[in-house]
Amino acid sequence: MRLLYIFSSHLATAFALATALTAAERPPVTAPRATSGDAVAEPNWEQRLTVTVGPEKADLVGANDRALQAAVDYLTRLGGGTVKILPGTYRMRNAVYLQSKVRLIGSGADCVLIKEPSVTSKLAADTDWYDQEITLADAAGFEVCDGITLFAKDKPKAGRTVVKRTLVARSGNRFKLDRAPRENFWQLGEARAATLFPLLSGENISDIVIENLTLDGNREKNENLDGNYAGCIFLQDCNRIAIRGVTARNYNGDGISWQICHDVIVENCASLNNTGLGLHPGSGSQRPVIRNNRIEDNNIGIFFCWGVKYGLAEKNRLIGNRVGVSIGHRDTDNLVCHNEILRSKETAVLFRPERGKEFAGNRNRIEHNRIVDTGGEKAVAIDVQGATESVVITENEIVETREPAQRLAVRLGKETRDIQFRNNTVKGFPKNASE
Repeated sequence: MRLLYIFSSHLATAFALATALTAAERPPVTAPRATSGDAVAEPNWEQRLTVTVGPEKADLVGANDRALQAAVDYLTRLGGGTVKILPGTYRMRNAVYLQSKVRLIGSGADCVLIKEPSVTSKLAADTDWYDQEITLADAAGFEVCDGITLFAKDKPKAGRTVVKRTLVARSGNRFKLDRAPRENFWQLGEARAATLFPLLSGENISDIVIENLTLDGNREKNENLDGNYAGCIFLQDCNRIAIRGVTARNYNGDGISWQICHDVIVENCASLNNTGLGLHPGSGSQRPVIRNNRIEDNNIGIFFCWGVKYGLAEKNRLIGNRVGVSIGHRDTDNLVCHNEILRSKETAVLFRPERGKEFAGNRNRIEHNRIVDTGGEKAVAIDVQGATESVVITENEIVETREPAQRLAVRLGKETRDIQFRNNTVKGFPKNASE
């Protein structure tokens, strides 16, 4: 067995060296052709598939999620293309489920997708994990094709179970689901259903573009659904996503959330007045780029979740969020630079305490940011908590234009190590403005 292992290791090394040598010597692709299965070298076609959707005079006439979904599905069958959404207000009773190689392009501020008000009902009968139906105690407001979220208390785990599905058939108060829940929703767990969903959703897809439209979560008429499950845009296990020129506003939850998604670019967008997180690079997301966005009046502006690495947040304007930027659980090797973080209600930049140094947000850089008027009379502009290590805070302008009070420009927790605070400009704070 050991000889086989040694042979395999040598073989793998030889293959790697041969591959590197071949790649260095082979000629570049200068005249690509469309070849079956080749997703790397593709001709730059002058005309590609485009389908228009709108209230009138469109390829698909309609002003709801069904018309938009029909366009996405049509293009998916043909290998991808562009859905062009014409000006109008689109009433959403379910998410638009995005697919790989489809571009969703709006028409600017006049193109608004708004979530319909949510309704909720307890379940009147148990649904086991293998069942594909639910029975509602009160079905008023529920319709076939609605997107729903099922909730139940998970008493053994002291948590809750959350599953998103679509209603596809009905008899009275009984509804068929598009898929079995694969979780138990029992009355003893206070199981219920609510018409909650992200406006745009994508799972296990790649190479998509979302541009130039407005998403409105209608927060005053909708129950909360947090950013682990929803938002104006919610993505899960995706790659190579570009979101540009999008306004994500008024969601009772997150503005834009992406979980275990890699190489996501969010630029020139606005995330406004959401009860949760403005931009939420979620657990395990690698290499996010967050640039030139306006992030205003959310709970937290930019929330680096668990294990977000090699990210860039630059040239954003974060205004009036409770916390401007939050970094924590194994969020390492990120750069936060050239941002304006204005009038945060509690903290401008927060390094969360986590469970110990192995879990902390280490090796991050906070550079060339302008931080103005943070929090109340005892607020901290940059608060490094827990056992965070190897953080560089440099060339920032930290300004207080109000009465100095007892505010701090920076606070370092007792367990922190190797926090470099250098060449920063601090104005308007008490003389001892750090601890």
